[in-house]
Amino acid sequence: MIELRIDVDYPYPSRIRSFIYTAFGIKVGKDFLRNSKIVARMINESAKEVKAYWFFTPKTIPDEELLGLLDETKHEIGLHIANDPYRELKLLRDSTRRKIRYYTIHGTSRPLTRMIWKRFKAKKPNIPDNYPLQSFYQFPTSGLDIICHIYTTEQSIRMASRCISEGNVLHFHPIWLFQRGRINHRGPFYETLKRILGVDNELDTLVIQKKLFFKIVHDAREYEKDVIPNRELTDKLKERGVDVFTFIERKWSHPLVTPPRSWRKANDNIALLHVGTYSEWWKNIGKKTRNMIRKAEKNGIKTTVTEPNEELAEGIWKIYNETPIRQGRGFPHYGTKLRDVVQSVLSPQNCTYIGAYLQNELAGFILLVHGDHITLISQILSLQKYWDKAVNNALIAKAIEVCANRHEEWIMYGRIGNHPTLDIFKQNNGFTRFQLARYYIPLTKKGKIATRLGLHRDVKDALPQSIKYQLIPVYNWISRTKTRIKPQRQKLAP
Repeated sequence: MIELRIDVDYPYPSRIRSFIYTAFGIKVGKDFLRNSKIVARMINESAKEVKAYWFFTPKTIPDEELLGLLDETKHEIGLHIANDPYRELKLLRDSTRRKIRYYTIHGTSRPLTRMIWKRFKAKKPNIPDNYPLQSFYQFPTSGLDIICHIYTTEQSIRMASRCISEGNVLHFHPIWLFQRGRINHRGPFYETLKRILGVDNELDTLVIQKKLFFKIVHDAREYEKDVIPNRELTDKLKERGVDVFTFIERKWSHPLVTPPRSWRKANDNIALLHVGTYSEWWKNIGKKTRNMIRKAEKNGIKTTVTEPNEELAEGIWKIYNETPIRQGRGFPHYGTKLRDVVQSVLSPQNCTYIGAYLQNELAGFILLVHGDHITLISQILSLQKYWDKAVNNALIAKAIEVCANRHEEWIMYGRIGNHPTLDIFKQNNGFTRFQLARYYIPLTKKGKIATRLGLHRDVKDALPQSIKYQLIPVYNWISRTKTRIKPQRQKLAP
């Protein structure tokens, strides 16, 4: 049994708006009790045995929407006393028409919050001995939003799970669901609560990007699977403060027939190869590419499917940390710690690692991610000291062989248009530019404004190809400069 104590002391996700409403009774915005409603839906969707005890103040009396979510099988309503125990109890009973058994006390130790709550005489309200409610403080509790402020998500999950196994009630305030407190050291606890309850799995792979005044989100696996936005998904995203949702049309497997007019459409592309047999691919590539593959073989490069283990991880780690500059740009994996590489190598599923070996040394590797009706080349890297041995050509050839033997129809190798030399390499190995559509769905007023102003697209995607190619050397120079400055900053840091 997962038991939760939820103190709903402030009504809005914003502290400032909550203070204004608490002090003056002025409603600002349409997200009244938004975080509480998110938590309630999470509890209702959980397949686990959950009991939630909700404690409301006079300023957070549940509206009809939230009250409808608090069915009595998983939820129980209690009183979070602010000032007057009897008056507030009557208000809560009359408003909710529910049986009230327990109470907690809203803490207002700081002068400002005491003024907001009009608690001028004492720091805490006086609870009479004959008060009809029981104190919930008799039950041992653990502060989930406090734990999540101090520790990482994984650490918080372990600590919270231990607290549950020991019979403790997890205690939190909905206002800290997504934000971190500075003064009171609480939150954010959404990811931990999500994992504990085992819900919102469809949101696990979403990536949120903040752009100017709005938030845009996409699915990190949008090329591997069909992402079809339905009402349930867009409602959840809107609740979580997302303004724009973007996804691609996987035209090769799931073309959209009549997308809504409100969706904004932009052209996009990927480097795509239709897989037949290995011999067919060999005939279709040019003579120069075939010679490069033969060259790798003559130089002693042997390619093989490799089990993901610590030995492979160490070889990849050496490749990552060979040089800070690759293809004229700063290399983002440079400086990665070995333990992080081990974790990333051992954790992925539906993946195939292909290693290129020179004697017993890992000279290069390619990571294939197997999705729905497509395989993605996620990474292909080799040691620069072996640049003259055509390691990457050998890895591509082995990848085509593996995919052909698995009867996989399509292989994707990133996009075309962001790196001229890499584009040539892709085309020489049989990949072609495949046009597809990217859709943007505005979810809020801010999202609608952003899409109308054209702010939803990245600058590099909005630029014409002719201009983009001219700016690539400038981008490369900035990237190299940042990479060279970064180690110096790390040395100067205390």
